[in-house]
Amino acid sequence: MTPRILIIAGSDSGGGAGIQADIKTVTMLGGHAMTAITAITAQNTLGVQRVFPLPSDLVADQFFSVVNDIGVDAIKIGMLGRPELVEMVWDLLIGLPNGLPIVFDPVMVATSGDALNEQGTAAAMHRLLDLATIATPNLSELDALGGETVILEHGCALLVKGGHGDSDLITDRLVELDGTETRWESHRIDTTSTHGTGCTLASAIATNLAYGKPLKAAVARARQFVRLALHDAPGLGGGHGPMGHQSVRLDLGPGVRLNQVTVPTDDYAASCAFYAALGFRQIVGTDDAHYARFEAAGGATLSVESGARPTVYVECENLDAEVARLEKAGVTFDQLPTDQSWLWREARLTDPSGNAVCLYQAGENRRYPPWRLD
Repeated sequence: MTPRILIIAGSDSGGGAGIQADIKTVTMLGGHAMTAITAITAQNTLGVQRVFPLPSDLVADQFFSVVNDIGVDAIKIGMLGRPELVEMVWDLLIGLPNGLPIVFDPVMVATSGDALNEQGTAAAMHRLLDLATIATPNLSELDALGGETVILEHGCALLVKGGHGDSDLITDRLVELDGTETRWESHRIDTTSTHGTGCTLASAIATNLAYGKPLKAAVARARQFVRLALHDAPGLGGGHGPMGHQSVRLDLGPGVRLNQVTVPTDDYAASCAFYAALGFRQIVGTDDAHYARFEAAGGATLSVESGARPTVYVECENLDAEVARLEKAGVTFDQLPTDQSWLWREARLTDPSGNAVCLYQAGENRRYPPWRLD
């Protein structure tokens, strides 16, 4: 199944945020992105130079054009810009089937600080909260919408994003409809390439919900996508640059992912020099010179290890569930899921020809462990 995600948002000419970030996110997660563009902006990494709102009837025409033909599995709402468009989007959404996931990112200002909304838009947004599955405001947007209690009274879940705070430790909080609260704490990634983080997160949540994932799992996976894209930001422009969406496809794509291989070495230094000469970049090495990991363009990794067996690594989104499924099908494991000191969770087995296979979960620790060399 290819999930169909309809994005109702503005266009960013710099490609960092808006529908450009949304399309890249949905595509990297294996979905099909469709758009109803609300505004065209002239902007770059330094700021927003001009905003041209599109007529409301044109936004509606885009909406019906894709919904009536292609269909939709989830909707992401971003920049709307003016109260009358908020009202019209509400009219469009009210006619859709109940239960369709709707992720509402109440965009009010760009990362540069430039305002994107006309007066009265924030007040009008409360109607959309009545229809949303989840709202994803940052701290300033949360205040503009009246605070946590007010939003929850509309009957949607709430993800409070802490990235706009000052602390080195970022805390995101998910509050679900039954009051269940989940907190994620992560160290801030040292980069100025933060343009489009909110758009990316919301579109990733929408795509994950379209796959049928529970809300907590959808948010957790979306957060991981954002962090990986921040790690891989290309460093473009002189201000708040775009993220590196294009490098995440082997970390969080649909299904199991073949993204790591370990080969044995009898000469550690020679092996490291050989793979470096082939164009691989070393990202991990050990003081006792027995293990090194290299990264290839596109995100695949290869390790050399003294005395190791050749091993194929297959990353799973939920390792324990995958192992349980395989055991039920009669597959025998040499090692059941185990947490390792290198921050992976692994299960090991042997294929019919005697080759070693490792099923694992690593997230950003495969390519960006705390001890990464660069």
